[in-house]
Parts: sequence; structure tokens; C-alpha cells
Amino acid sequence: MSQEQPRRPQQGHDPIKYADVFDVSGDLAKKPVAPEDAAMMQSAETRVLGQTQPRGAAAMMQSAANKNERAGLVGHHDVNDVPGDRGVTVTETRVPGRRIVTEAVGGQVVGQFIEPTPVQAGRASAVRDSAITIGEALEAAAQTVGDKPVDQSDAAAIQAAEVRATGNNVTQPGGLAAMAQSAAAYNAECKRNEDKIKLGDVLSGATAKLAADKAATIEDAEGVASAEVRNNSDISATPGGVGASVAAAARLNKNVNV
Repeated sequence: MSQEQPRRPQQGHDPIKYADVFDVSGDLAKKPVAPEDAAMMQSAETRVLGQTQPRGAAAMMQSAANKNERAGLVGHHDVNDVPGDRGVTVTETRVPGRRIVTEAVGGQVVGQFIEPTPVQAGRASAVRDSAITIGEALEAAAQTVGDKPVDQSDAAAIQAAEVRATGNNVTQPGGLAAMAQSAAAYNAECKRNEDKIKLGDVLSGATAKLAADKAATIEDAEGVASAEVRNNSDISATPGGVGASVAAAARLNKNVNV
């Protein structure tokens, strides 16, 4: 699992907040973890995965919420406005022999992991031992933040990902990077958000759109993240976006035999 344990002990009567448990920012980071938040994530995990995960986001949220409730800092039926208004989600991206599961609260990724799925006889070992590719990580981003309009930082990250996947520094006509750059340019002039080209439009089926592909490494993740941040006026990366998905794939690949 990619979730982190609470990074600091709570002192006094401070509740455990989302930022103490997950790598999140903005309004969500300041919110105390509430029991109904955890219940929503448990429901989402059960709906998609068939059961709650022992060390998944729901379990971590429930543990924090229980401590907050025992300390009298939240009520049993409390729910925060961020997950309440924006929801909690568990999504999956299926690739041969495995699925990439992404968990989010209020649109921010709080966990991402891989699970094996049945494959044809004789291929199970080979597929289970294979790592997540850059193309598959881009497809995961399409699932997680597919409704986000493509901007220049997304295009730069996609270009960096394509370069690292293919080993070719030249932008290929009709390739992912070219599509992303065109989308970003169009969106910059487009007035209505609903008319803008979304990440999902560009990244869906990303593996098939790449001339070549490779397993994601930490070096790949750093290069993609750097390109994304450099081209964002806020000097930040999109939670669950291109850089985050490649980074998650690289972390997971450290535990996979290739």
C-alpha cells in the first residue's frame, strides 16, 4: 500500500486530521477524520473490491476516526464537508493480469495499490512478476482525474512520460504528447469548462497510443513530476495526476520482480 502512517503524534486535544494520515493538501488537510467519512470509504472499498482492505484507506480512516471520537473531538455521526460534498471514490484500472486501485477523498488520492487478477493458464507467473508500465500509469491517471481539463503542466508531464517510455526525445505526430499539447493550447482559448478537452480524452488507452513502453522507475517518476511542477504557475502537481500516477507505479514496482 502507498498510504503512510500518521507522521506525528497528536498532542493535547488536537484531533487527528487528514494531513496527519495522508499526503493531502488544501481544505481536506485541515479537517479532522470523522466516523462517517470512514464509513463512506468502507462502503466504496466494499463496492469495488468486495471487502474492505486490512491496511487500506478505510482502515486508516476508521482508526483515526475512532481515536477522535473516543477523545470527544468528533461525534459518531459526524461527516466533513469535503468528503461529504465531493465524495470518496475507489476506482480501478484493469490491465492484463492485474488491476491498479486508486482511493480518493474529496478528489485527492489517499492510496494506490495493485492486485493480481486471473489470466490464462501458463501466463500467470509472468504477468504477476511484471511491473507497471508508464503507459499503464497514465491510464490510471485517466481513471483518477479524467474529468480535469488538460493544461500546460499536464501536457509537459505527458511529454516527459512519453519520452521516458519510448526513449525518443522527438514528439511523435499523433502521439500522446502531441495530443496533450494540442489539447492544452485549445483549452487555453476555450471559455467554457464543459467544452474543454479532458485528461481522460487524451490518456484513455494510453498504452496503445505509445510507440513503446517500459516499467516505471523512480527516475522516470522524478522526471515526470519535475516537468509537471515546472509548468504549473502554482509550482505544484495535480493530486492523482500524471506525475502522481507514475510515482505510485514506480513505488509499487519496487516490490515486483521484473
